[in-house]
Amino acid sequence: MKYLITSALPYANGPIHFGHIAGVYLPSDIFTRHKKLKGEKAIHISGSDEHGVAIMQNAQKAKISYQEYVNQWHKTHKDLFDKYDIKFDFFGQTSAEYHKEETLVWFNDLLKKGLIEKKAEQQLQCQDCKNMLPDRFVEGECYVCHYAEARGDECPSCGTWIDPLKLLKPVCKFCGSKNVKAIDSFQWYLMLSKMHEKFHAWFNTRKPFWRKSVVPFVESLTKDNLVDRAITRDLDWGIDVPLAEAKGKKIYVWFDAPIGYVSNTKQFLKESGSKEDYIKDWWGNKDTTIVNFIGKDNIIFHSIIFPVMSLGTGFVNPVTDLPANQYVNLEGKQFSKSKGWYVDAEEAINQFGSDALRFYLTSLIPETADSSFTWKGLELKINSELANNIGNFINRAMKFSASKWPEGLEADKFTPFYESHLKDVDNWIKDHHELLDSYQIKKGQEQLLALGSKVNQFITERAPWTEFKTDPEKAKETIAISSAYVLVMGAFFAPYLPKLSASILSYFGLDDQSQVVKDIYQGKTSSIKDYFCKGFKLHVEPQGLVPKIDPKVIEELDAKLKEKASAI
Repeated sequence: MKYLITSALPYANGPIHFGHIAGVYLPSDIFTRHKKLKGEKAIHISGSDEHGVAIMQNAQKAKISYQEYVNQWHKTHKDLFDKYDIKFDFFGQTSAEYHKEETLVWFNDLLKKGLIEKKAEQQLQCQDCKNMLPDRFVEGECYVCHYAEARGDECPSCGTWIDPLKLLKPVCKFCGSKNVKAIDSFQWYLMLSKMHEKFHAWFNTRKPFWRKSVVPFVESLTKDNLVDRAITRDLDWGIDVPLAEAKGKKIYVWFDAPIGYVSNTKQFLKESGSKEDYIKDWWGNKDTTIVNFIGKDNIIFHSIIFPVMSLGTGFVNPVTDLPANQYVNLEGKQFSKSKGWYVDAEEAINQFGSDALRFYLTSLIPETADSSFTWKGLELKINSELANNIGNFINRAMKFSASKWPEGLEADKFTPFYESHLKDVDNWIKDHHELLDSYQIKKGQEQLLALGSKVNQFITERAPWTEFKTDPEKAKETIAISSAYVLVMGAFFAPYLPKLSASILSYFGLDDQSQVVKDIYQGKTSSIKDYFCKGFKLHVEPQGLVPKIDPKVIEELDAKLKEKASAI
């Protein structure tokens, strides 16, 4: 089985915040690392989403070209992902020529099959500045939840895909005028209505497997019918509609963006020198599991729109699994850069490092309900769980080993581990695989913490520092058993905290690419025996692995956040 894993394309129009990282990019990274460590073939594909009205607006404000604007954000996003140890096999751009070529293939195929049609429509126009107002060029009150700042394409509050003509109290974003009226125009539409039966036949095969938060939402939008949607706009940035009568019109962002997963896969194989075909060997292969990691604001596009496009062209298989997460909020309220309600993700990673933030953000992955980032929560998780639990156990075991047996531990001292603990470890690994294979990544980390608590209790109860005074051989046995557990934990921290895992594994002269580590991760626990069959001597001097967070630093950051809250 192959795994083609995608992360929602980040929009090249602003910073990545903790909600994006914990909701999409961190879980997809952990899942991909997990599959690769299991020995399964997996690739992780993403890239910048670089068209659309919001980008045009802000590039104009910045007085730079659209291309320069998206290039800047593309680099900013990629640099931040690198700092968080979030890896992609390929991170492309939808403004690239290779993406344009792939998008036009899809457009022309759907047009030929009658699934794209030209339609007369009404479109909002400002009667003062005379600009057409597609999508984010107009704002108003949401007609579903009555949120006051709904955009012409989407309501940020309730997630409704907005019909701009239904907006209440529309306002022109060019000049601020409320003198907005609908005029006659025309655009090309994706005829989703023609795919209603075919879509539901496919969707029924997914319903038993998708999250409960996703299925009812999709059913509510598609039960009676699928609504045709315009896929072209009167803009000057984007992919030209390949028709003579469509001069000046562009293919709109929501149509071309998901094709980016496919075009980026094709480009990845090309640039990596692979002989595999992006369709035959990946997107159209019956043995490929296609997994889209997204936030709940992207459910419509990934559960309805792109599957219809995929079924309509027949080019690729529609998504297999859709682990859509809920929102990560900040102190209970949605992140908002425009309102100043956010935490700078780059400043945070520079201050606390990737281990601390990956650990805390993984604990916040909103798999079934919204979660909330707090500075106090970060301090508590790191100091109480990662440092006092995992770090404390490893430090005690490894430092005691180095101080009392610098020459190493004999092989026979590990025998009690094989006799009394190996079966439990074997069962623990199976349970861990089951959790991550079913996208329960937050629970996977919790299970790893539970193992840490168990072995921490083991070394505390055995107290080798006391045993050593009366029975040095018994103390040596305790440290041998503990060392075996340290190796197991080093292997299983690899998907979650790559840097911590690397530090742990360095004690054994290993890394996450070592065969013994892969064997242990895959459940071949005999490899633990093989590794210790000649005894064990530390390869590097033990050191503190998990620095605690200074409560005073948290107090300062918390105070700054409360100042922001009072100013909003």
